[in-house]
Amino acid sequence: MEDLKIKLKIERMIVYGHGVLRQFPKSEKHTLAADIRQCMYRLLRQVVITNRRYHKKTTAQEIDAELDLLRSLVRIAMDLGFLPFRKYHIWAEHLHEIGRMVGGWLKWIRNNPPTPQSQESAARSEASPA
Repeated sequence: MEDLKIKLKIERMIVYGHGVLRQFPKSEKHTLAADIRQCMYRLLRQVVITNRRYHKKTTAQEIDAELDLLRSLVRIAMDLGFLPFRKYHIWAEHLHEIGRMVGGWLKWIRNNPPTPQSQESAARSEASPA
């Protein structure tokens, strides 16, 4: 089974982010860097959960909120001087691309609501020959 593209993008962003977070000052490794790391893992967890759920709308909105929080934390790290501008720019590109994918996913979910189980079984019974 092929993995979701958004999941793979988030995994690549996490790998990049871990390299950057290692360069944070020791005083911030257990505060801001830990918060950023946890936020990245929550984002990945939410994508996996959303993919498995039947009703995806609320969990997909949680992904959007988590992504917004991660953007803010990365921006704060750059403003405080813990993150060089070039690394911030690369990380922001990762986040922008993931955000576009989440936006497209949310748009698809809104336009394709799940069908209730009773309608699905009725449609199958009408389509099958007797």
